[in-house]
Amino acid sequence: MKVAIYARVSTVNKKEPEKGQDPNLQLLPLREYCIARKLEIAGEYVDKGISGVKDRRPELDRLMEAARKRLIDCIIVWKLDRFGRSLKHLVTAIEELNNLGVAFVSYRENIDLSTPSGRLMFQMIAAMAEFERELIRERVVAGLVNARAKGKKIGRKGLAPMEIKKVIKIYTEDPSRSVRTVAKLAKASPASAGRIMADYKAGKLDVEGLRQ
Repeated sequence: MKVAIYARVSTVNKKEPEKGQDPNLQLLPLREYCIARKLEIAGEYVDKGISGVKDRRPELDRLMEAARKRLIDCIIVWKLDRFGRSLKHLVTAIEELNNLGVAFVSYRENIDLSTPSGRLMFQMIAAMAEFERELIRERVVAGLVNARAKGKKIGRKGLAPMEIKKVIKIYTEDPSRSVRTVAKLAKASPASAGRIMADYKAGKLDVEGLRQ
């Protein structure tokens, strides 16, 4: 079985290495784990100085690509929080590995997804992730209902008729002007200026900014 080891440390101090986090604290026991079980280490992937919430992790991306190419049979990590950016990301990544036929082991939590007990643990983690998503959705819905009850308008704030007319006037003065230029001169956002210009070109607005 070809195994890939993944480690991540949040802080690195190049001038004073002893003050930074040492990835070897994770790598050494993982190597010993592989040696004890006679597993072949196909590669080590280490992200240094990268926060757990970062969307991009170069070494983790390389690791997942190796899994997709079936270059490895198993991934071993020190702890789940070293691997997943969030509960949702952890579940999604492990589900992908499972579909690829790549095993996953978390050393400290003693989770091995190639075993029945490990798969049961993963199902519990997945259920927690789904519960978390539902809580977030309920909070968002409750917040919107509360805001509407207080008379607050939800959604994008539209431009006043005079502002719409100004955008059209500036555009018609010189149709070669870009959206960004028109927006800057009209003191409107590029998105708003772009929508108004598109509606004017399509005949949905007249020069006074009125709907046709």
